[in-house]
Amino acid sequence: MNDIRDLFPGRMRERAFQLKARRDTGAAWHEPQFVECKQCGRRATRQIWAKSLFVCPNCGNHQPIGAYYRLSLVLDSGSFRELDAELAPQDVLGFPGYPEKLSAQTQKTGLSEAAVAAVGRIGGVSVVAAVLDSRFFMGSMSTAVGEKITRAIEYAAAKKLPLVIFSASGGARMQEGIFSLMQMAKTSAAIERFSAKGGLYISVLTHPTTGGVTASFASLGDIMLAEPGALIGFAGPRVIEQTIGERLPEGFQRSEFQLEHGFVDKVVPRSELRATLIQLLQLHAGGRKTE
Repeated sequence: MNDIRDLFPGRMRERAFQLKARRDTGAAWHEPQFVECKQCGRRATRQIWAKSLFVCPNCGNHQPIGAYYRLSLVLDSGSFRELDAELAPQDVLGFPGYPEKLSAQTQKTGLSEAAVAAVGRIGGVSVVAAVLDSRFFMGSMSTAVGEKITRAIEYAAAKKLPLVIFSASGGARMQEGIFSLMQMAKTSAAIERFSAKGGLYISVLTHPTTGGVTASFASLGDIMLAEPGALIGFAGPRVIEQTIGERLPEGFQRSEFQLEHGFVDKVVPRSELRATLIQLLQLHAGGRKTE
């Protein structure tokens, strides 16, 4: 009987996870049933978008997706266990209107912060996975986001698990000022300690990955992957053009440009990402599953 009862928490956790993943697709929040591609303007039903993993059926543009939905696409069924779910942002500077904006972001997305971290399995290999969700304050790095990413790294180091981080961010969160910028050094130092212990870190760059996130943990992966068409850089192309007074090359800072110039190791379509991660993780584990 004890063994049977022990199964229920896991089942309940998985059910809650799948409900959150479904909510991320817009299926549970009564959102418009037609979704328009941000690149080509083509419209399709939400069901068609879900079948294509929110990659445009017309032009192949990879739409930003929610954190729980992204994890549901790569983690083995039933293996998800969230880490530090209680961590929430703090108004460290008393910034005018910030608490109200945080409340509005939570109401809009169902998230308490822009990062979700979890332990799970990918192809039978136990991993720690963290995701930045661009729907919440553009995935900006607050003190809570920096703390959650740092704790995920330290958990992976303590348990001797590979680390996978999916980045999508506009950079540091201006409402937290210097405290937000400090997270760049904090997360980078945590990655350095993790690497010194021999840990494997796979960084997956999604659209967009910019600012302080690019300038810290997102760029420190042992293996650097990127989704097609993702904008990856520090300052955006418009800011650079205005600063230098010149037109930039076509596709500048996109993942394909970064691959050509050696910043990323491979550009991986969303439909192939789980298989690619399985191959890399099982190679790292010597072909052995760790479940």
